[in-house]
This record gives sequence, C-alpha cells and structure tokens, in this order.
Amino acid sequence: MLVSAGTRLFCFVLCLAVTCCPPSSSAWSQPGSRTVAATTEQDEERAWQARPEDLRRALPNNSAPPQRRVPFTQLPPLTSQEEGPIRRVRLPGDLKAVALTFDLCELATVTTGYDADVINFLRREHIPATLFMGGKWMRTHAERAKQLMAEPGFEIGNHAWSHGNFGIMDQQSMRDQALWTQTEYETLREDILRRAEAAGMPAPNMPPVPELFRLPYGRCSDQALTLLARLGLRVIQWDVVAETMADNSRPELAVDVARRVRPGSILLFHANRVPTGTASLLKGVVRELRRKGYHFVTAGTLLALGEPLSTRDGYFNKPGDNKALDARFGVDGTGRRASMHRKMD
Repeated sequence: MLVSAGTRLFCFVLCLAVTCCPPSSSAWSQPGSRTVAATTEQDEERAWQARPEDLRRALPNNSAPPQRRVPFTQLPPLTSQEEGPIRRVRLPGDLKAVALTFDLCELATVTTGYDADVINFLRREHIPATLFMGGKWMRTHAERAKQLMAEPGFEIGNHAWSHGNFGIMDQQSMRDQALWTQTEYETLREDILRRAEAAGMPAPNMPPVPELFRLPYGRCSDQALTLLARLGLRVIQWDVVAETMADNSRPELAVDVARRVRPGSILLFHANRVPTGTASLLKGVVRELRRKGYHFVTAGTLLALGEPLSTRDGYFNKPGDNKALDARFGVDGTGRRASMHRKMD
C-alpha cells in the first residue's frame, strides 16, 4: 500500500509529539506491565538495576532446542516489494528521524550478558528503540527479556535462535532459527499476560509475535530472503555500524558515528555486553544527534514514514565485508563445530 507524503508527515508529527513530550516515568514504565512482582515505583526501578547474572557467561549455557518449535501465530507472507534487507529509509521533506537498534544475542555454545546501562539510559531519556533478541538469549535471560517485551518504548524484533548464519545455513536450519525464536517470544508473552492477570493489573500491549528480523552477521542468501518473506518477517539491517570491537567509550567515536548518520538511518548497537563501552558511546551519539536536530523512532515507525531502501545482499559497511565470518563461528555461525553439528542433527 502506498502512503502519501502528507500521511507520512502526519505520522511523523504524531510520533514527535510522543517522543519530544514523553509520558511521565510512570506511564513509560508501568510497574504491573513489566515486573508484575513490583508493587511500588521503587520496586520497579530496583528491578531494572544491574545484577550479577547480567554479566557475560554468568548464567549456565543450554544449547537444547525449545520445547515448542512452531509458533501458534503465523504472520502473512510479505509482498515481493517488501522482501530484502532494509538498510535505511528515504524520508520526505526535512524529516530528521533515525532508528536506534540493539542486538541481544548469543551463540549455541556460550551465554552473553545484558547491558543495564544501555537499557536504562534509553528508558531515562524516553528514547524509543528496536531490540532484536535471539531466542536462546531470551531463554537464558528470561526475566530481562520479559521486562523489555512489556516496556512500551521498546519494539522487539527476531534475531534468530542462536545467531545462525543465513548465508550458509540450509533451509530447514534457517527456518528453525527464525521460528524457534518466535515460539520463545510467545512463551514469555504468555507468562507476562498470566502474571498481569493474576496480579489484577492491566495487560501490557505486546504484539503476538515479532514482525521484524535481523540477519546475524548481516549475512543472507536469496534462499534466506525468500524463506523469511514467506514467514512474514521484514528484514531490518542498518546503514551505520555504531560500535567497534575495541573500547567504545572514547569520546571521538560518538562524533564519528553522528557524522555518518543521515535522515532515515538505522544504527546498529548491541545491548548484550558484546562489545564493551556501548553505553558511553550511545550517550555521546544521542547528544550529537539531538544537537543536529534528529529525533528517534523505532524501526517499525521509521518504515511507515518513508520509502524503505533495500538490497538483495546483507553486509556491514560494503558488500562482501562479512563473508570472512563464515568460517569464524563454527560450521553454521552458531559456534558449533562439525562434531557438535552432526550430534545435533
């Protein structure tokens, strides 16, 4: 469906009304909708504070598939125009909106963490953001995942089960990576709704399943894109890689990231403590972009504001720059070696 420039402008103005005049902290973070056990605002904020189990490798690794492997909710297939990784959005007129996106993922062989500093900064500043969560990460950090799912400022996307490489996986493995994550989301969502009902609290507004997908490593194939389109998942990539694999707390990095941003940009960050220094970098980038007149929206909102610009290839900064990762993280991108792969099959 084509959306007129006038409609896009109206949507953007409405979005800015929410973003620039954000709701009160109690509206942004309603105790009952996120942490049902929290009975006061102090309890709620305490639940968001960093914990020892948020550290990388602090929790035990479980590489088994989920108990339920097919989601109850099936999304309608995408149109041919909607297929392919979206790198940015062409916005009409002088609109200066960008989407901050954050990956929370882990391999089959290891657990990662949760960056409370990143998430709590977004909450304090009332910045809408899209969080692409891996299914296995969601199971490892189930309570954190449920907090994020129920937080009204956050949009949740699918980031595959255990970071499988969609450039080299076979079709069944790719299907499992996508659908197992949808089922894990459904399972956690059911628990959130059950807790809210038991506590006599209003149910938070959460979609039945994620509708956006992020390719691990940015890798894909024509087969992968066709499969994801059939599953109804729109692929969201990025045009600005914010972090480096070194220390991201250096002040000059934020200036460089902001320099590369354009209206309609999609920025890639992580919130799983890989790499380090992301919170410092994020604060600097937000400061620089606000100074330049930018506003923040979720990836889903950004798509509705203009014309998504997609490609048939997935990459970091230029085509082919991620293919070297094919052999670095096991036989299929999940960290599993050949012997483990045969055992799982």
